[in-house]
Amino acid sequence: MSGAERGVWLDPEFLAAHRSDLSTFAERAHRMDDMAVVRLRERADGMTVAWVATGFDVLASRVVGGRVRPGDLCAAADGLLSGLATMGRDGYVDPGFSMDSAWRGALPPDTGFTHLDDVPARVMLDLARRGTVLAKEHAGAHGPPASLLDQEVIGVSAGGDSVGIPMRCVFALTAMGFLSQAQDPDRFDPESVSADEVVRVRAMPAWLRIDARFGSVYRRRGDPALVLR
Repeated sequence: MSGAERGVWLDPEFLAAHRSDLSTFAERAHRMDDMAVVRLRERADGMTVAWVATGFDVLASRVVGGRVRPGDLCAAADGLLSGLATMGRDGYVDPGFSMDSAWRGALPPDTGFTHLDDVPARVMLDLARRGTVLAKEHAGAHGPPASLLDQEVIGVSAGGDSVGIPMRCVFALTAMGFLSQAQDPDRFDPESVSADEVVRVRAMPAWLRIDARFGSVYRRRGDPALVLR
């Protein structure tokens, strides 16, 4: 670890993979919002979780191998991308200016979620494709109508708990590229993933969590606005 007081140090054992994963995450976040802020939080197991508040009132996260100093910091997505582009051989990434004051809202806990069910990834991609068509037909000056985003498109249940997955979560999964590694992941082609590929739906009283192959999204249960507070 270099002598810098603030930064990201990616795990040198799989340096190229971690750099690619974090770069993809930051690039997707920046594509959705050119003022996007990425929060990087170190875990006790030596991994770091990258977080971003998407434009769908849904949080998105991806885990990479590495450490951050301090253990919880925020950076502009474009600043992080610049740092990753000039990363040193030791895996040190300069995340740019501190954006800690720009982060709004609490993060969900690391544990305590109950597994409810698995949903085929192809189903989620098909929903995203159909939802995008509807969004284009009914979009106004501020994007898709809230009625479309809030529509629950899948219901899952287990052990007496049931949750509906809103279109917001489906759009967040696809916007962050968490469902597909197709050449053009924005095509939402169900055939781009294996028929046995699934996303795992988990929940706790305050949060809905959906885990896909390349990342997770979280939606506050109850008052949607609380995810940003």
